[in-house]
Amino acid sequence: MKFQQGDKVILLHSGEEGEVVDFINAEMALIDVNGVRFPVYLDQIDFPYFERFTKKPAPVPKPKKFAEDIRKEKTTAKYKVGEGVWLSFLPIFDKDVFDDDIVEYFRIYLVNQTNTHFNFMYWLRLLGETDFELKNDIAPLQDFYLHDIKLEAMNDSPRFDIEFSLHTPDKNKQPYLETSFKIKPKQLFKQIEEIRLKQEASFSYILFEDYPDKLKEDTDLKKLSDAGYKIYEAGKFHRQNTEPARTVVDLHIEKLTDNWSQLSNVAKLDLQLKTFEKYYELALLHRQPQLIIIHGIGSGKLRDEIHDILRYKKNVKSFVNQFHPSFGYGATEIYFDHDK
Repeated sequence: MKFQQGDKVILLHSGEEGEVVDFINAEMALIDVNGVRFPVYLDQIDFPYFERFTKKPAPVPKPKKFAEDIRKEKTTAKYKVGEGVWLSFLPIFDKDVFDDDIVEYFRIYLVNQTNTHFNFMYWLRLLGETDFELKNDIAPLQDFYLHDIKLEAMNDSPRFDIEFSLHTPDKNKQPYLETSFKIKPKQLFKQIEEIRLKQEASFSYILFEDYPDKLKEDTDLKKLSDAGYKIYEAGKFHRQNTEPARTVVDLHIEKLTDNWSQLSNVAKLDLQLKTFEKYYELALLHRQPQLIIIHGIGSGKLRDEIHDILRYKKNVKSFVNQFHPSFGYGATEIYFDHDK
């Protein structure tokens, strides 16, 4: 679902800002505006960030300009990157009647600041669905224009996936390298404001610095066995050798460790997410039709992290965080499609 409880939203028909309090059904939400609550269809609300950055003021007459008053056009700076391979975003601005810059869309570039020639496969996914894909190569110390993406589309949980391989194969290097990058609206608009203040043309995110070497395959299994690890032959491995799966997993931290009070918030979240991933994989292995994850309500951080992960799991048919008689709004139900 695009929206979650607690999200700040804007009413499209009136321009008022409010907060999502609850979900009535799959098409309607309960919105609070200055203490007044009322139901609204989901297609009549949106996040406020885009309204603030894209709304153009009412037109007013432009003053006449004379030749000596016309400003010289700004030159475009090179992408600000360091060593490695980067994904760069070049905002394209339009002028409103007040001569202010308004972002219309972004040009996306792959920037190779290494001496290596790469092949790559690129996917842009919006709301978990592939919106654009491209296969090509990029030479050393070059940049490659990928495509344009409208500002509004950056509100649809964009994920940029790129798989790299060497243009000239090397037996000492990995056969391929997978990279993935996501950006949230708040992070995006913070970057826009920063480049405006610094008068820079673009902002970039590093994908990797060095292409990885091939992993050694001569692992000493006896050392692993002596260290207490149980070793299985791949052909004999079976579900009976794994921990039993669960249909309900409680991620409240006191259920996971006795020493939870000594953990930092970051360590607690890391343990909770690792536990979630563990039982998610067990559910797949045992071909469960569904799985319930109890994350509680709290600040919503754990719920949001789990939902972000689920959006990109290929075996997830659907998931929902709705009122449950046993868990209230503190649990997410996951439904699997094992044929994907």
